[in-house]
Amino acid sequence: MYMLSNTRLTCWTLVGGEVLSRALPSLQLKLVNPTQYRFEHLATQLKWRLQEGRGEAVYQIGVEDNGLLVGLSEGDMRASLKTLRRMAEKVGADITLLREREVDYDLDRNCRKIAEVLVRKVPDDQQFLDLRVAVLGNVDSGKSTLLGVLTQGELDNGRGRARLNLFRHLHEIQTGRTSSISFEILGFNSKGEVVNYSDSRTAEEICESSSKMITFIDLAGHHKYLKTTIFGLTSYCPDFAMLVVSANTGIAGTTREHLGLAMALKVPIFIVVSKVDLCAKGTVERTVRQLEHVLKLPGCNKVPMVVASPDDAVTAAQQFAQSSSITPIFTLSSVSGESLDLLKVFFNILPPLSNSKEQEELMQQLTEFQVDEIYTVPDVGTVVGGTLYSGVCREGERLVVGPTDEGRFLRLKVGSIHRNRSACRVLRAGQAATLALGNFDRSLLRKGMVMVSPKMNPTICWQFEAAIVLLFHAKTFRRGFQVTVHVGNVRQTATVECLHGKPWYIGTIPHPLGPYCLNVPLV
Repeated sequence: MYMLSNTRLTCWTLVGGEVLSRALPSLQLKLVNPTQYRFEHLATQLKWRLQEGRGEAVYQIGVEDNGLLVGLSEGDMRASLKTLRRMAEKVGADITLLREREVDYDLDRNCRKIAEVLVRKVPDDQQFLDLRVAVLGNVDSGKSTLLGVLTQGELDNGRGRARLNLFRHLHEIQTGRTSSISFEILGFNSKGEVVNYSDSRTAEEICESSSKMITFIDLAGHHKYLKTTIFGLTSYCPDFAMLVVSANTGIAGTTREHLGLAMALKVPIFIVVSKVDLCAKGTVERTVRQLEHVLKLPGCNKVPMVVASPDDAVTAAQQFAQSSSITPIFTLSSVSGESLDLLKVFFNILPPLSNSKEQEELMQQLTEFQVDEIYTVPDVGTVVGGTLYSGVCREGERLVVGPTDEGRFLRLKVGSIHRNRSACRVLRAGQAATLALGNFDRSLLRKGMVMVSPKMNPTICWQFEAAIVLLFHAKTFRRGFQVTVHVGNVRQTATVECLHGKPWYIGTIPHPLGPYCLNVPLV
Protein backbone atom coordinates (compact mmCIF):
# COMPACT_ATOMS: atom_id res chain seq x y z
CA MET A 1 0.00 0.00 0.00
CA TYR A 2 1.22 3.42 -0.88
CA MET A 3 1.41 5.85 2.04
CA LEU A 4 2.28 9.53 2.01
CA SER A 5 5.18 10.36 4.30
CA ASN A 6 4.50 12.19 7.54
CA THR A 7 5.23 15.90 7.88
CA ARG A 8 3.80 18.83 9.79
CA LEU A 9 1.96 21.99 8.85
CA THR A 10 4.28 24.83 7.96
CA CYS A 11 4.40 27.04 11.07
CA TRP A 12 6.00 30.47 11.05
CA THR A 13 6.40 33.19 13.65
CA LEU A 14 5.23 36.78 13.42
CA VAL A 15 6.98 38.78 16.16
CA GLY A 16 5.76 42.34 16.38
CA GLY A 17 4.46 41.89 12.86
CA GLU A 18 7.72 40.50 11.43
CA VAL A 19 7.46 37.16 9.60
CA LEU A 20 10.25 34.85 10.68
CA SER A 21 11.09 31.24 10.06
CA ARG A 22 11.94 29.31 13.20
CA ALA A 23 15.31 28.57 11.57
CA LEU A 24 16.30 32.22 11.15
CA PRO A 25 18.26 33.73 14.06
CA SER A 26 17.50 37.41 13.43
CA LEU A 27 14.15 39.06 14.12
CA GLN A 28 12.51 42.45 14.36
CA LEU A 29 10.13 42.96 17.22
CA LYS A 30 7.74 45.44 15.62
CA LEU A 31 6.38 46.13 12.18
CA VAL A 32 3.85 48.94 12.18
CA ASN A 33 3.03 50.61 8.87
CA PRO A 34 5.77 48.79 6.89
CA THR A 35 7.25 50.42 3.80
CA GLN A 36 5.89 49.34 0.43
CA TYR A 37 9.08 47.46 -0.38
CA ARG A 38 8.99 45.60 2.94
CA PHE A 39 5.31 44.81 2.53
CA GLU A 40 5.87 43.32 -0.94
CA HIS A 41 8.70 41.19 0.45
CA LEU A 42 6.50 39.89 3.29
CA ALA A 43 3.63 39.12 0.89
CA THR A 44 5.97 37.16 -1.39
CA GLN A 45 7.26 35.27 1.64
CA LEU A 46 3.71 34.42 2.71
CA LYS A 47 2.88 33.15 -0.79
CA TRP A 48 5.82 30.77 -0.60
CA ARG A 49 4.79 29.59 2.87
CA LEU A 50 1.30 28.80 1.58
CA GLN A 51 2.74 26.79 -1.28
CA GLU A 52 4.87 24.81 1.15
CA GLY A 53 1.85 24.09 3.37
CA ARG A 54 -0.36 23.19 0.36
CA GLY A 55 -2.57 26.23 0.89
CA GLU A 56 -2.29 26.59 4.68
CA ALA A 57 0.10 28.19 7.15
CA VAL A 58 -0.05 28.97 10.88
CA TYR A 59 1.44 32.19 12.25
CA GLN A 60 2.28 32.70 15.91
CA ILE A 61 2.24 36.37 16.89
CA GLY A 62 4.17 37.58 19.91
CA VAL A 63 6.45 34.55 20.24
CA GLU A 64 10.23 34.79 20.04
CA ASP A 65 12.11 32.62 17.57
CA ASN A 66 13.43 30.52 20.48
CA GLY A 67 9.88 29.87 21.75
CA LEU A 68 9.89 32.56 24.46
CA LEU A 69 6.41 34.01 24.98
CA VAL A 70 7.12 37.74 24.75
CA GLY A 71 3.65 38.98 23.89
CA LEU A 72 2.57 42.27 22.32
CA SER A 73 0.64 45.23 23.58
CA GLU A 74 -2.93 45.70 22.43
CA GLY A 75 -1.91 48.30 19.85
CA ASP A 76 0.97 46.26 18.44
CA MET A 77 -1.24 43.18 18.26
CA ARG A 78 -3.90 45.03 16.27
CA ALA A 79 -1.24 46.45 13.95
CA SER A 80 0.32 42.99 13.44
CA LEU A 81 -3.04 41.41 12.64
CA LYS A 82 -3.84 44.23 10.26
CA THR A 83 -0.51 43.75 8.47
CA LEU A 84 -1.06 40.01 8.25
CA ARG A 85 -4.58 40.52 6.88
CA ARG A 86 -3.25 42.85 4.17
CA MET A 87 -0.57 40.32 3.28
CA ALA A 88 -3.21 37.58 3.01
CA GLU A 89 -5.43 39.70 0.77
CA LYS A 90 -2.43 40.39 -1.45
CA VAL A 91 -1.86 36.66 -2.13
CA GLY A 92 -5.56 35.68 -2.26
CA ALA A 93 -5.97 34.23 1.22
CA ASP A 94 -7.96 34.79 4.40
CA ILE A 95 -6.89 34.73 8.05
CA THR A 96 -8.63 33.19 11.05
CA LEU A 97 -7.71 33.92 14.67
CA LEU A 98 -7.38 30.50 16.27
CA ARG A 99 -6.62 31.52 19.85
CA GLU A 100 -5.36 34.47 21.87
CA ARG A 101 -4.16 34.66 25.45
CA GLU A 102 -2.39 36.97 27.87
CA VAL A 103 1.16 36.38 29.08
CA ASP A 104 3.38 37.79 31.82
CA TYR A 105 6.71 39.16 30.61
CA ASP A 106 9.28 41.12 32.63
CA LEU A 107 6.66 41.39 35.37
CA ASP A 108 5.31 44.58 33.86
CA ARG A 109 1.75 45.62 34.48
CA ASN A 110 0.86 46.14 30.84
CA CYS A 111 -1.39 43.55 29.24
CA ARG A 112 0.60 41.58 26.65
CA LYS A 113 -0.93 39.00 24.34
CA ILE A 114 0.11 36.24 22.00
CA ALA A 115 -2.07 34.97 19.17
CA GLU A 116 -2.16 32.09 16.74
CA VAL A 117 -3.55 32.75 13.26
CA LEU A 118 -4.47 30.38 10.45
CA VAL A 119 -3.83 31.68 6.92
CA ARG A 120 -5.64 29.76 4.16
CA LYS A 121 -5.90 30.25 0.41
CA VAL A 122 -9.24 31.20 -1.11
CA PRO A 123 -10.53 28.25 -3.22
CA ASP A 124 -9.30 28.45 -6.79
CA ASP A 125 -10.30 26.11 -9.64
CA GLN A 126 -11.00 23.10 -7.36
CA GLN A 127 -7.46 23.14 -6.00
CA PHE A 128 -8.62 22.59 -2.44
CA LEU A 129 -6.69 20.65 0.19
CA ASP A 130 -8.21 17.18 0.50
CA LEU A 131 -7.69 14.95 3.55
CA ARG A 132 -9.07 11.41 3.78
CA VAL A 133 -10.22 10.13 7.17
CA ALA A 134 -11.15 6.46 7.66
CA VAL A 135 -13.88 5.96 10.27
CA LEU A 136 -13.37 2.83 12.38
CA GLY A 137 -15.09 1.37 15.43
CA ASN A 138 -17.27 -1.45 16.71
CA VAL A 139 -20.78 -2.02 15.40
CA ASP A 140 -23.39 0.33 16.94
CA SER A 141 -20.73 2.75 18.20
CA GLY A 142 -22.32 5.66 16.29
CA LYS A 143 -19.91 6.03 13.33
CA SER A 144 -22.46 6.66 10.58
CA THR A 145 -24.60 8.83 12.85
CA LEU A 146 -21.63 11.04 13.69
CA LEU A 147 -20.78 11.44 9.99
CA GLY A 148 -24.39 12.26 9.22
CA VAL A 149 -24.42 15.00 11.84
CA LEU A 150 -21.11 16.47 10.61
CA THR A 151 -21.95 16.43 6.90
CA GLN A 152 -25.69 17.22 7.06
CA GLY A 153 -25.47 19.90 9.75
CA GLU A 154 -28.41 18.52 11.77
CA LEU A 155 -28.31 16.71 15.10
CA ASP A 156 -29.59 13.15 15.40
CA ASN A 157 -32.97 12.41 16.97
CA GLY A 158 -31.60 9.54 19.05
CA ARG A 159 -33.01 6.89 16.70
CA GLY A 160 -30.51 7.09 13.85
CA ARG A 161 -32.18 9.62 11.56
CA ALA A 162 -28.87 11.36 10.77
CA ARG A 163 -27.30 8.21 9.32
CA LEU A 164 -30.01 7.35 6.78
CA ASN A 165 -28.47 9.42 3.98
CA LEU A 166 -25.18 7.54 4.32
CA PHE A 167 -26.50 4.03 3.73
CA ARG A 168 -26.17 2.50 0.26
CA HIS A 169 -28.33 -0.63 0.60
CA LEU A 170 -31.81 -1.45 1.87
CA HIS A 171 -30.56 -3.99 4.42
CA GLU A 172 -28.30 -1.30 5.92
CA ILE A 173 -31.32 0.95 6.49
CA GLN A 174 -33.30 -1.95 7.96
CA THR A 175 -30.57 -3.14 10.33
CA GLY A 176 -28.83 0.21 10.94
CA ARG A 177 -25.46 -1.44 10.28
CA THR A 178 -22.95 -0.41 7.62
CA SER A 179 -21.83 -3.31 5.40
CA SER A 180 -20.19 -1.40 2.52
CA ILE A 181 -17.77 1.48 2.07
CA SER A 182 -19.33 4.91 1.62
CA PHE A 183 -17.88 8.39 1.28
CA GLU A 184 -19.03 11.69 2.77
CA ILE A 185 -17.50 15.15 2.51
CA LEU A 186 -17.13 18.05 4.95
CA GLY A 187 -15.71 21.35 3.71
CA PHE A 188 -14.11 24.41 5.32
CA ASN A 189 -13.85 27.75 3.53
CA SER A 190 -10.90 30.11 3.63
CA LYS A 191 -12.24 31.69 6.84
CA GLY A 192 -12.47 28.35 8.64
CA GLU A 193 -16.27 28.13 8.46
CA VAL A 194 -17.97 24.76 7.97
CA VAL A 195 -19.37 24.06 4.49
CA ASN A 196 -21.80 21.12 4.34
CA TYR A 197 -25.26 20.12 3.14
CA SER A 198 -27.07 22.17 5.82
CA ASP A 199 -27.89 24.97 3.37
CA SER A 200 -29.23 22.56 0.73
CA ARG A 201 -25.93 22.67 -1.11
CA THR A 202 -24.98 20.11 -3.70
CA ALA A 203 -21.63 18.31 -3.59
CA GLU A 204 -20.41 20.50 -6.44
CA GLU A 205 -21.29 23.68 -4.52
CA ILE A 206 -19.47 22.38 -1.43
CA CYS A 207 -16.34 21.76 -3.50
CA GLU A 208 -16.51 25.21 -5.09
CA SER A 209 -16.91 26.96 -1.73
CA SER A 210 -14.27 25.00 0.19
CA SER A 211 -10.55 25.60 0.57
CA LYS A 212 -10.18 22.41 2.57
CA MET A 213 -12.11 19.17 2.21
CA ILE A 214 -12.38 16.28 4.64
CA THR A 215 -13.41 13.06 2.87
CA PHE A 216 -14.76 10.52 5.36
CA ILE A 217 -14.46 6.83 4.47
CA ASP A 218 -17.25 5.14 6.43
CA LEU A 219 -16.19 1.55 7.12
CA ALA A 220 -18.09 -1.41 8.54
CA GLY A 221 -17.93 -2.21 12.24
CA HIS A 222 -19.35 -5.73 12.32
CA HIS A 223 -16.83 -8.56 12.50
CA LYS A 224 -18.26 -10.41 9.47
CA TYR A 225 -17.45 -7.35 7.33
CA LEU A 226 -13.84 -7.15 8.58
CA LYS A 227 -12.42 -7.91 5.12
CA THR A 228 -14.35 -4.95 3.72
CA THR A 229 -12.90 -2.73 6.45
CA ILE A 230 -9.37 -3.95 5.71
CA PHE A 231 -9.91 -3.27 2.01
CA GLY A 232 -11.00 0.28 2.80
CA LEU A 233 -7.90 0.90 4.91
CA THR A 234 -5.42 -0.54 2.40
CA SER A 235 -7.03 0.59 -0.84
CA TYR A 236 -8.11 4.19 -0.22
CA CYS A 237 -4.91 5.26 1.59
CA PRO A 238 -6.49 7.34 4.38
CA ASP A 239 -4.38 10.15 5.81
CA PHE A 240 -5.88 9.64 9.27
CA ALA A 241 -8.16 7.21 11.08
CA MET A 242 -10.96 8.15 13.48
CA LEU A 243 -11.79 5.37 15.95
CA VAL A 244 -15.32 5.80 17.34
CA VAL A 245 -16.00 4.19 20.74
CA SER A 246 -19.41 4.14 22.41
CA ALA A 247 -19.27 5.63 25.90
CA ASN A 248 -21.76 3.12 27.32
CA THR A 249 -20.06 -0.05 26.01
CA GLY A 250 -16.39 0.99 26.06
CA ILE A 251 -13.78 -1.10 24.25
CA ALA A 252 -15.79 -3.97 22.85
CA GLY A 253 -16.17 -6.09 19.73
CA THR A 254 -13.87 -5.11 16.87
CA THR A 255 -12.49 -1.98 18.57
CA ARG A 256 -9.15 -3.57 19.43
CA GLU A 257 -8.85 -5.16 15.98
CA HIS A 258 -9.52 -1.85 14.23
CA LEU A 259 -6.99 -0.10 16.45
CA GLY A 260 -4.42 -2.79 15.65
CA LEU A 261 -5.09 -2.55 11.91
CA ALA A 262 -4.60 1.20 11.86
CA MET A 263 -1.36 0.92 13.81
CA ALA A 264 -0.07 -1.94 11.64
CA LEU A 265 -0.69 0.18 8.53
CA LYS A 266 0.92 3.20 10.23
CA VAL A 267 -2.19 5.36 9.87
CA PRO A 268 -2.27 8.15 12.51
CA ILE A 269 -5.31 7.59 14.70
CA PHE A 270 -7.46 9.72 17.01
CA ILE A 271 -10.41 8.61 19.11
CA VAL A 272 -13.98 9.87 19.47
CA VAL A 273 -16.05 8.69 22.45
CA SER A 274 -19.68 9.01 21.32
CA LYS A 275 -23.08 8.73 23.02
CA VAL A 276 -22.03 10.62 26.13
CA ASP A 277 -25.66 11.80 26.45
CA LEU A 278 -26.70 8.23 27.34
CA CYS A 279 -24.26 7.85 30.24
CA ALA A 280 -23.49 9.33 33.58
CA LYS A 281 -20.30 11.35 33.85
CA GLY A 282 -18.62 8.54 35.77
CA THR A 283 -19.29 6.06 32.95
CA VAL A 284 -17.74 8.38 30.37
CA GLU A 285 -14.67 8.88 32.58
CA ARG A 286 -14.34 5.13 33.03
CA THR A 287 -14.40 4.60 29.24
CA VAL A 288 -11.75 7.30 28.76
CA ARG A 289 -9.54 5.70 31.43
CA GLN A 290 -9.98 2.35 29.72
CA LEU A 291 -8.84 3.87 26.42
CA GLU A 292 -5.89 5.60 28.05
CA HIS A 293 -4.80 2.30 29.59
CA VAL A 294 -4.89 0.48 26.24
CA LEU A 295 -3.08 3.29 24.41
CA LYS A 296 -0.25 3.31 26.97
CA LEU A 297 0.40 -0.43 26.67
CA PRO A 298 3.79 -1.40 25.16
CA GLY A 299 2.12 -2.65 21.99
CA CYS A 300 0.58 0.79 21.33
CA ASN A 301 2.97 3.13 23.13
CA LYS A 302 0.72 6.16 22.52
CA VAL A 303 0.31 9.38 24.48
CA PRO A 304 -3.44 10.02 25.00
CA MET A 305 -4.58 13.65 25.01
CA VAL A 306 -8.14 14.40 26.14
CA VAL A 307 -9.60 17.41 24.30
CA ALA A 308 -11.84 19.49 26.57
CA SER A 309 -11.67 23.03 25.11
CA PRO A 310 -11.09 24.86 21.80
CA ASP A 311 -7.53 25.60 22.94
CA ASP A 312 -7.00 21.86 23.45
CA ALA A 313 -8.38 21.17 19.96
CA VAL A 314 -5.89 23.58 18.34
CA THR A 315 -3.00 22.09 20.31
CA ALA A 316 -4.13 18.52 19.54
CA ALA A 317 -4.32 19.17 15.79
CA GLN A 318 -0.81 20.61 15.67
CA GLN A 319 0.85 18.03 17.92
CA PHE A 320 -1.02 15.16 16.25
CA ALA A 321 0.57 16.08 12.91
CA GLN A 322 4.03 16.50 14.42
CA SER A 323 4.17 13.27 16.45
CA SER A 324 2.67 9.88 15.60
CA SER A 325 2.53 8.98 19.31
CA ILE A 326 0.01 11.72 20.24
CA THR A 327 -3.57 10.38 20.25
CA PRO A 328 -6.32 12.99 20.80
CA ILE A 329 -9.50 11.78 22.54
CA PHE A 330 -12.83 13.61 22.05
CA THR A 331 -15.98 13.00 24.09
CA LEU A 332 -19.15 14.13 22.33
CA SER A 333 -22.79 13.48 21.56
CA SER A 334 -24.49 13.39 18.15
CA VAL A 335 -27.86 14.01 19.80
CA SER A 336 -27.18 16.94 22.13
CA GLY A 337 -24.25 18.29 20.10
CA GLU A 338 -22.01 18.39 23.16
CA SER A 339 -18.35 19.06 22.22
CA LEU A 340 -19.15 18.61 18.52
CA ASP A 341 -17.60 22.02 17.76
CA LEU A 342 -14.27 20.84 19.21
CA LEU A 343 -14.09 18.09 16.60
CA LYS A 344 -14.84 20.63 13.85
CA VAL A 345 -12.05 22.91 15.11
CA PHE A 346 -9.72 19.91 15.03
CA PHE A 347 -10.62 19.06 11.44
CA ASN A 348 -10.30 22.70 10.39
CA ILE A 349 -6.70 22.98 11.62
CA LEU A 350 -5.54 19.41 10.91
CA PRO A 351 -2.62 19.72 8.44
CA PRO A 352 -1.78 17.40 5.52
CA LEU A 353 0.82 14.67 5.85
CA SER A 354 2.74 15.68 2.73
CA ASN A 355 4.21 19.02 1.77
CA SER A 356 4.27 20.59 -1.68
CA LYS A 357 7.75 19.25 -2.51
CA GLU A 358 6.74 15.64 -1.90
CA GLN A 359 3.55 16.21 -3.87
CA GLU A 360 5.54 17.57 -6.82
CA GLU A 361 7.84 14.55 -6.76
CA LEU A 362 4.85 12.21 -6.93
CA MET A 363 3.32 14.17 -9.80
CA GLN A 364 6.52 13.89 -11.83
CA GLN A 365 6.34 10.08 -11.81
CA LEU A 366 4.48 8.02 -14.42
CA THR A 367 0.70 7.76 -14.07
CA GLU A 368 -0.65 4.96 -11.86
CA PHE A 369 -4.38 4.80 -11.05
CA GLN A 370 -5.70 1.94 -8.91
CA VAL A 371 -9.22 0.69 -9.65
CA ASP A 372 -11.39 0.24 -6.55
CA GLU A 373 -14.92 0.47 -7.94
CA ILE A 374 -16.55 -0.26 -11.33
CA TYR A 375 -19.90 1.17 -12.48
CA THR A 376 -22.06 1.36 -15.57
CA VAL A 377 -23.68 4.80 -15.90
CA PRO A 378 -26.45 5.45 -18.47
CA ASP A 379 -25.39 7.70 -21.37
CA VAL A 380 -21.81 7.65 -20.02
CA GLY A 381 -20.74 4.01 -20.21
CA THR A 382 -18.16 2.30 -18.04
CA VAL A 383 -16.89 4.29 -15.06
CA VAL A 384 -14.10 3.31 -12.65
CA GLY A 385 -13.40 4.80 -9.23
CA GLY A 386 -10.13 4.79 -7.32
CA THR A 387 -7.05 6.72 -6.29
CA LEU A 388 -4.25 8.18 -8.40
CA TYR A 389 -1.08 6.98 -6.66
CA SER A 390 1.41 8.83 -8.85
CA GLY A 391 1.64 11.13 -11.86
CA VAL A 392 -1.05 13.32 -13.38
CA CYS A 393 -4.14 12.14 -15.27
CA ARG A 394 -5.95 14.38 -17.77
CA GLU A 395 -9.06 14.10 -19.89
CA GLY A 396 -8.34 12.28 -23.12
CA GLU A 397 -5.19 10.58 -21.80
CA ARG A 398 -4.40 7.11 -23.13
CA LEU A 399 -3.50 4.45 -20.54
CA VAL A 400 -3.29 0.68 -20.25
CA VAL A 401 -5.32 -1.35 -17.73
CA GLY A 402 -4.61 -4.78 -16.31
CA PRO A 403 -3.60 -7.38 -15.59
CA THR A 404 -6.29 -9.54 -17.21
CA ASP A 405 -6.71 -13.24 -16.48
CA GLU A 406 -4.14 -13.90 -19.20
CA GLY A 407 -1.69 -11.39 -17.68
CA ARG A 408 -2.12 -8.79 -20.44
CA PHE A 409 -2.71 -5.03 -20.30
CA LEU A 410 -5.39 -3.43 -22.51
CA ARG A 411 -5.35 0.04 -24.02
CA LEU A 412 -8.06 2.58 -23.17
CA LYS A 413 -8.79 6.31 -23.21
CA VAL A 414 -9.95 8.47 -20.27
CA GLY A 415 -13.12 10.32 -21.30
CA SER A 416 -13.95 12.57 -18.34
CA ILE A 417 -12.97 12.93 -14.68
CA HIS A 418 -15.16 13.56 -11.63
CA ARG A 419 -13.73 14.36 -8.20
CA ASN A 420 -15.98 14.63 -5.14
CA ARG A 421 -19.02 14.39 -7.44
CA SER A 422 -18.04 17.40 -9.56
CA ALA A 423 -16.26 17.53 -12.93
CA CYS A 424 -12.56 18.36 -13.16
CA ARG A 425 -10.03 18.30 -15.98
CA VAL A 426 -6.85 17.27 -14.17
CA LEU A 427 -6.28 14.65 -11.48
CA ARG A 428 -3.11 14.86 -9.39
CA ALA A 429 -1.23 12.26 -7.34
CA GLY A 430 -2.94 11.35 -4.07
CA GLN A 431 -6.42 12.40 -5.22
CA ALA A 432 -9.41 10.05 -5.49
CA ALA A 433 -11.79 10.34 -8.44
CA THR A 434 -13.97 8.49 -10.95
CA LEU A 435 -12.93 8.17 -14.59
CA ALA A 436 -15.33 7.64 -17.50
CA LEU A 437 -14.02 5.10 -20.02
CA GLY A 438 -16.79 5.34 -22.62
CA ASN A 439 -17.60 2.08 -24.45
CA PHE A 440 -14.83 0.03 -22.83
CA ASP A 441 -16.16 -3.47 -22.02
CA ARG A 442 -16.91 -3.62 -18.29
CA SER A 443 -16.53 -7.41 -18.21
CA LEU A 444 -12.79 -6.97 -18.86
CA LEU A 445 -12.38 -4.95 -15.65
CA ARG A 446 -12.24 -6.04 -12.01
CA LYS A 447 -11.34 -4.47 -8.68
CA GLY A 448 -7.62 -4.52 -7.97
CA MET A 449 -6.55 -3.65 -11.50
CA VAL A 450 -4.29 -0.69 -12.26
CA MET A 451 -4.41 1.88 -15.03
CA VAL A 452 -0.88 2.99 -15.84
CA SER A 453 1.07 4.90 -18.44
CA PRO A 454 2.17 2.71 -21.42
CA LYS A 455 5.72 3.96 -20.76
CA MET A 456 5.76 2.04 -17.46
CA ASN A 457 5.86 -1.37 -19.24
CA PRO A 458 4.06 -3.08 -16.31
CA THR A 459 4.85 -6.69 -15.38
CA ILE A 460 2.91 -9.21 -13.30
CA CYS A 461 3.94 -11.76 -10.67
CA TRP A 462 2.48 -15.07 -9.55
CA GLN A 463 4.68 -15.54 -6.50
CA PHE A 464 6.36 -13.31 -3.90
CA GLU A 465 8.27 -13.41 -0.63
CA ALA A 466 7.12 -11.55 2.47
CA ALA A 467 8.29 -11.00 6.04
CA ILE A 468 5.28 -11.27 8.37
CA VAL A 469 4.43 -10.75 12.03
CA LEU A 470 1.63 -12.97 13.32
CA LEU A 471 -0.41 -10.77 15.66
CA PHE A 472 -3.04 -13.36 16.58
CA HIS A 473 -4.35 -16.59 15.07
CA ALA A 474 -6.51 -19.44 16.33
CA LYS A 475 -4.84 -22.20 14.29
CA THR A 476 -1.35 -23.31 13.34
CA PHE A 477 0.32 -21.23 10.66
CA ARG A 478 2.15 -23.73 8.45
CA ARG A 479 3.06 -24.67 4.91
CA GLY A 480 0.02 -25.07 2.68
CA PHE A 481 -2.00 -22.61 4.76
CA GLN A 482 -4.37 -20.46 2.67
CA VAL A 483 -4.56 -16.74 3.40
CA THR A 484 -6.16 -13.64 1.91
CA VAL A 485 -3.53 -11.08 0.95
CA HIS A 486 -4.40 -7.36 1.03
CA VAL A 487 -1.85 -5.26 -0.88
CA GLY A 488 -3.14 -1.80 -1.71
CA ASN A 489 -6.37 -2.34 -3.62
CA VAL A 490 -5.48 -5.99 -4.40
CA ARG A 491 -7.37 -8.62 -2.40
CA GLN A 492 -6.18 -12.07 -3.44
CA THR A 493 -6.20 -15.61 -2.08
CA ALA A 494 -2.72 -17.11 -1.66
CA THR A 495 -1.10 -20.30 -0.37
CA VAL A 496 1.97 -20.45 1.87
CA GLU A 497 4.59 -22.58 0.08
CA CYS A 498 7.43 -22.49 2.58
CA LEU A 499 8.33 -20.91 5.90
CA HIS A 500 11.78 -20.21 7.31
CA GLY A 501 12.86 -18.15 10.32
CA LYS A 502 12.83 -18.21 14.10
CA PRO A 503 10.30 -16.91 16.65
CA TRP A 504 11.09 -13.44 17.93
CA TYR A 505 9.72 -10.78 20.29
CA ILE A 506 8.85 -7.12 19.97
CA GLY A 507 9.15 -5.17 23.23
CA THR A 508 7.31 -7.17 25.88
CA ILE A 509 4.68 -8.62 23.55
CA PRO A 510 5.59 -12.11 22.29
CA HIS A 511 4.91 -12.92 18.64
CA PRO A 512 5.08 -16.76 18.42
CA LEU A 513 5.52 -16.78 14.64
CA GLY A 514 7.21 -13.84 13.04
CA PRO A 515 8.68 -12.35 11.19
CA TYR A 516 8.96 -15.33 8.88
CA CYS A 517 10.12 -15.12 5.29
CA LEU A 518 7.40 -16.65 3.17
CA ASN A 519 7.31 -17.90 -0.38
CA VAL A 520 3.69 -17.25 -1.30
CA PRO A 521 2.17 -18.19 -4.69
CA LEU A 522 -1.07 -16.46 -5.66
CA VAL A 523 -3.98 -18.88 -6.11
